[in-house]
Amino acid sequence: MAISLYDVSVASFLQTLGGVAGFLDRGLAHCQDNGIDPNEIVQSRMCPDMFDFRFQVLSVANHSLGAIEGVRAGVFSPGGEHDAKTYEDLQKVIADTTAGLKALTPEEINTFEGKDVAFEFRGNRIPFVAENFLMSFSMPNLHFHATTAYDLLRSRGVPIGKRDYMGALRVKA
Repeated sequence: MAISLYDVSVASFLQTLGGVAGFLDRGLAHCQDNGIDPNEIVQSRMCPDMFDFRFQVLSVANHSLGAIEGVRAGVFSPGGEHDAKTYEDLQKVIADTTAGLKALTPEEINTFEGKDVAFEFRGNRIPFVAENFLMSFSMPNLHFHATTAYDLLRSRGVPIGKRDYMGALRVKA
């Protein structure tokens, strides 16, 4: 059986988003249990020159469902302004992104194979075909930002581990 574009993109995105949703839940519980305002985490960063937790979580959505939307449109640009300001808003972004991904069908996604898509940012344009864009650009970005969000929570004492990051494994039925 051949593996499909849906399997390597949407199914993988959903696994990672499941992990992100889980560790965000654990982060909120940790804050509630320890009298910490979870909104203090939203603007936290590990280094002064890095983007904050909010950006990391929004980028998870941008490089999963946003990537699929970019493929559909033929052009992907990094996300712009977003209304999410609180920790709970970020949890909702992940829930909405997951719902959007779950609404996609393998038939639709698999028709994107070979489709031209360009990454455009600050006057630069990088051409791809859909499967290379999703696997060599979006997937690494998704994992980078998910890992950074995880690390920011971990650095704040949230008791999470690798298993929390991995989400639900797609095991043999």
